[in-house]
Amino acid sequence: MNLRPKNKALLLIVLIYFGFCQMSFAQNLDKNCFKTGADRPELYLPLLKNKTVAIVTNQTGLMSDKTFLVDFLVKNDIDIKTIFAPEHGFRGDADAGEHVENGLDKKTGIPIISLYGNNKKPKPEQLKGIDIVLFDIQDVGVRFYTYISTLTYVMEAAAENSLEVIVLDRPNPHDGYIDGPVLKNQWKSFVGMHQIPVVYGLTMGEYGKMVNGEKWLTNGIQAKYTVIPMKGYHKKQRYEISDKPSPNLPNDKSINLYPSLCFFEGTQVSVGRGTELPFQIYGSPWTKNLPFQFTPKPSAGAKDPFLNGKLCYGENLSEYPEDLRVLNLEWLLKAYKNYRNSKQDFFLKNLFFDKLAGTDELRKQIIAGKTADQIKASWKSDLENFQEIRAKYVMYED
Repeated sequence: MNLRPKNKALLLIVLIYFGFCQMSFAQNLDKNCFKTGADRPELYLPLLKNKTVAIVTNQTGLMSDKTFLVDFLVKNDIDIKTIFAPEHGFRGDADAGEHVENGLDKKTGIPIISLYGNNKKPKPEQLKGIDIVLFDIQDVGVRFYTYISTLTYVMEAAAENSLEVIVLDRPNPHDGYIDGPVLKNQWKSFVGMHQIPVVYGLTMGEYGKMVNGEKWLTNGIQAKYTVIPMKGYHKKQRYEISDKPSPNLPNDKSINLYPSLCFFEGTQVSVGRGTELPFQIYGSPWTKNLPFQFTPKPSAGAKDPFLNGKLCYGENLSEYPEDLRVLNLEWLLKAYKNYRNSKQDFFLKNLFFDKLAGTDELRKQIIAGKTADQIKASWKSDLENFQEIRAKYVMYED
C-alpha cells in the first residue's frame, strides 16, 4: 500500500495548522506589544525630571492600567505646576461649546486652566516658570474636532515663550486614509486652522510635526517639539482607545460615523445629541419621508440639545456594519433631498456648515444636485497635494 499521498496530505494539514497558529501568535504578539506614548515612561520621565511641567490633558490621558497620567507623574515626583484642559474640560463631561471654569484638581490640588472659550491659547503669565508643556489627549483624527487646534495654540505659545512641547502619542481612529475637502484660508476657525482635509490620516504627534515643519504657526515660528512615539502601532489597524474623547462620542460606532455625520451640525438636522445614540442617528422634523423616529431631550453632555423635544424623522446607523475608511456623503445628500420646510433653509443661517467643510463649495454642490461621486472627484487634486505634505511627517507603517 502506498502511503505517500496520505503522508503528503497529512504534512499539508500540519503546515496549514502551524501557519494559522503562527499568524494568530503574531497578531496577539502585536496587540500585546502595542503601547501608547503614555505607557512608555522610560522615554519621557528622564526628560521631565527636575523640570517644571504644565500638562495638557483630559479624561483620555490614561495609561493601560487606567491610571491617570497626572497621578502617575505626581507619584514619580514630577513637578506639575498647571493642568491645561481642552474643550469639554479636564474630566471631559462638558457640552460641546460649553464654557468651562478654571479650578483645582480635587485629587492633586493642581490648578486647572481651561483652554477653551476666550482663553484658547495659554497666556505668557500662565506659562511663567514652566520648562516643558506635556500634551496627552486622545484625538479623533478629524479636522473639526478641536483638540488639534488646542495643540496648535499650545505649540505657538510655547514657541513664543521658549518652552519645549512633548507629545505623548496615541492612536488615530481614522488613520491610514485621507478624505474630504481641503480647508481654504478664508474659512479658518477653531474647527479648522490649517489647509488640511476633513480626514488627514496623522496621529497627534505626527500632526504637530507637520504644523512645525510647514511653519504653520503665526509668523512661521517653530516650537521645540518632541514626540514620544507609540510602540507596535500600525496606521491601518484599529485600536481600543483609553476613554470616550467627548460626551457625544461614547463608543467606536459614533467615532466611526463622526466624520460623515458631523456636517449635519451646520444644518437643521440633529445628529442625536440628547439621545442614547449620539452621532449614530440623524433626523429632523422636516425629513418625514425617512423611516426612523427619535426625540432629543436634555441629558448629560447635551443639556439643551438641538431640536430639543421635537419629533425627528431620519435614519438609525447604530448597526451600520462598515468600518468606514472614507467619508460617506449619501446620508447628507439623502437628508437634503427629503427636507421639506418652507420657513427655514436646510443650512443654518450662520453658515457654520461652511466652517465645518472648510469651504463654501460643498454647500453649493449639494444645492446644485451634484452626486457624491461628482463631489468627491472635485477634491482629488487638493487631496493629492496634501498627500505630498503629509508623507513627510508619517512616523508609523501602514
